[in-house]
Amino acid sequence: MKLWIKDPLAILADGAERGLVIENGRIIALVAAGTEPQDTIDDVFPAGRHVLLPGLINAHHHFYQTLTRAFPTALDKSLFSWLQALYPIWAGLDEDALRASVQVAMAELMLSGCTTAADHHYVFPAGLDRAIEIEIEEAQRLGLRGVFTRGSMNLSVKDGGLPPDSVVQDEDVILADCERLIGRYHQSGPDAMIQIALAPCSPFSVTTRLMTETARLAEQRGVRLHTHLAETEDENAFCQARFGCRPLDYLESCGWLSDRVWLAHGIHFTDAEIVRLGKAGTGICHCPSSNQVLASGICQAPALERAGAPVGLGVDGSASNDGSNLIQEVRAAFLLQRLANGADHISHKDAIRYATRGSAACLGRPDLGSLAVGKAADLALFSLDEIRFSGHGDPLAALVLCGAHRADYVMTAGRWTVEGGQIPGLDLEELKSRHRRHATRLAAAL
Repeated sequence: MKLWIKDPLAILADGAERGLVIENGRIIALVAAGTEPQDTIDDVFPAGRHVLLPGLINAHHHFYQTLTRAFPTALDKSLFSWLQALYPIWAGLDEDALRASVQVAMAELMLSGCTTAADHHYVFPAGLDRAIEIEIEEAQRLGLRGVFTRGSMNLSVKDGGLPPDSVVQDEDVILADCERLIGRYHQSGPDAMIQIALAPCSPFSVTTRLMTETARLAEQRGVRLHTHLAETEDENAFCQARFGCRPLDYLESCGWLSDRVWLAHGIHFTDAEIVRLGKAGTGICHCPSSNQVLASGICQAPALERAGAPVGLGVDGSASNDGSNLIQEVRAAFLLQRLANGADHISHKDAIRYATRGSAACLGRPDLGSLAVGKAADLALFSLDEIRFSGHGDPLAALVLCGAHRADYVMTAGRWTVEGGQIPGLDLEELKSRHRRHATRLAAAL
């Protein structure tokens, strides 16, 4: 079946004014102004009300944290204090609560135009050994592409870390599970829907051996590496005190400075460190809302891109954002980077690029993030019918400046996953009710 997405109001692609043609989950043609598709068309989607973007790509998240949004004891705290307030709550996660949290995070992302999401799950209390499997099951059910990072922590409070003993694991248990997940679930190639990456939580929550052995395993198995780095000045101080060096130096000593790595936040880098990141091709996931909520700082996105480091976009955890809306994160990035770099240096297209081609580069997915022949048919269509858009001029700019918050249609791998602002087969009211019950139970156990 050849489907023509016909005559969009605007499209983020050159030479595609009349839309694009899709077949077998891929874009097979762009239709320029004044032309018709050369192939016989089986179906037409009239897109005259829609701005057409590549599917948005969320490069960093913690799905489970939807259960602790705006949590009272974690309000008005910086990162380390915020984590210490929430770890005891997260220690109560079970499979049913995690499944509800994952469904909520995925639904919110999809409704905001997201077609691919990377999740960083690193909390494994007793009984939650199947956390990554639960995420994979829900992604397959909803049709979301996923990069599921097997996170890890093995330094608890007694070892000088932040988490309680109940959520950390033994190094050998972690590495064995990483091997198992890669062997069972990881898909490679341009059609991959489910991928596994390896992701020790941070330099202050794992041992050096776990960092180095994880890098070695990722190299052997051809998967990517992910962690938090340079998010706060507290982290810099911790690394100096514990390792005698800055976080990036420590990362490099563990074999992590490469183009197979992407890092969450990446705020507190020196100019020389930015050059090193660029030469290595190491990606940075900008998380603007989370960084503002926790007052962590501002990612130096333009400087990183100039140096050659890919810059993607992530909503981060819904306990520090406190949402999972990726098109709103595009606006947050636009505003924050403008504030930091000037109105004449950051455009709405820069912010959209972070969430599309930039995130695709972070995840090592050249088949995603743009509308071109041969690329995956991952699309997000936004209407400009709401009152917030009334009087707009440039439709693409209006998505960002006027604050788009919900996609009308979303397609992943050629399949409609959002239709008319709804996810087919998902009862949102039932999901919200079930999710609230789990959040209430976790809070009551504190």
